[in-house]
Parts: sequence; C-alpha cells; structure tokens
Amino acid sequence: MIYRLLTGQMTPEEAVGLLVALIFGITVHEFSHALAATWLGDPTPGRQGRLTLQPAAHLELYGSLMFLIGGFGWGKPVQYNPYALRTNPRTGGAIIAVAGPLSNFILALIITVFVRILPFVFGASMFEIASSSGSDGILFNLLVNIIYYNLVLCFFNLLPVAPLDGFSILLGLLPPELADRFEVTRQYGMFILILLLVAGSSILVPVLYGPIDRLLLLLIGGRF
Repeated sequence: MIYRLLTGQMTPEEAVGLLVALIFGITVHEFSHALAATWLGDPTPGRQGRLTLQPAAHLELYGSLMFLIGGFGWGKPVQYNPYALRTNPRTGGAIIAVAGPLSNFILALIITVFVRILPFVFGASMFEIASSSGSDGILFNLLVNIIYYNLVLCFFNLLPVAPLDGFSILLGLLPPELADRFEVTRQYGMFILILLLVAGSSILVPVLYGPIDRLLLLLIGGRF
C-alpha cells in the first residue's frame, strides 16, 4: 500500500479508506472468534480482553505492518482452551473458526445496504457518486473498500490451509479418521500459504479474487 501511495497509484483518500476497511474488518473478524469461544463456554477470550470492538485489542504489530508494506497481513489470533468448550474440541474449533469469515460476510452485506441507498441520499446516480471527487465519492469509496476487504477476509480465510480458518472448519467437518490424516498437513500450512501468495496471479486471482470482484459488482449494483 505504501508503494502504491508513493508512486501515485493510490490517492491519499483511497489509502485512508483502505486502512479504515482493514482495521474495521480485522477487528470484527477477531471479535467474532472471541465471541464464539465465549458462547461455547470458554472464558479465556474475555479474560484476555478480546471481547471488545476496540481495534487495539485485535491488531498485531507485525501483521499490521505487513498490510502497509505488502498488502497482506493478519490480526492477533484469539486464544481459547478447546477442552473448556461445551462440545468436542474439533467441532468447537470449527464453530469458532467459521465465526470470523461469517462475520466479515455479514458486515459486507450490511455495508452494501448503505451503498445502495446513497443515490437516494445524494439525489444522484450510482455512477455519478462513484465518479465524484466530493464527499459523496469519498464516502462511496470508503464503503466499497469496507465491502471488498471484508469479502477478501471472508473467502481468503476459508481456504483449507493452516493457519487459516478454513483448515479448522474442514477439520471439524471431516470424519475422525479423515480428520486425523488431514491434521498432518498442518505442519506444511505456512509453506503452502507462502506458495499461494507468491503464485497469487496464477492461482488466487482466478480462484479467489476474480469471483470476489464479480460478487462485489453484484452487491453494489453491477456497472451502475
């Protein structure tokens, strides 16, 4: 993000919108993990101060810096005791894991409602608002950024690769014997994840970011 800002590929307004979207999305994501663990009976997240929507409780220093430098980062993982849950550890882990991506998807849908009513608020078409350099255009870009990066946080985290949420979700859905075999791949998770990020243009773009772009257009009204 810093490189794009310095080279003129991103305006200061777009950079601010991106930061707000990422901070907002990560905070909701991690808070939802903490809320799910608490709902399942584990007091650990509450004791560690994670049952809050204050960003400082959920942002991680190096993960935040990576967002600024490389466009990819992470929040502070929510810790929980799997044996304190009211269900078996794998099922409970899957429920806690799915809470994060699900919250980002719900948040994206809620913000979509606000985008859809902008033409009625400003008395202009969606195209005119999106093209505007005034407060209406700034608000539009901010809201669309929040939608987009929440969709990214949702679907990227659903990839079944450790330490992403999709790994724990699939682990909880598989039969015990298959889950034990799948568990072995945990040790290779970071290596696989790095490969996916390095090969992003050939794998992640058609599989992940392409569908996300199409879903975003569908949510906010296509081509206006």
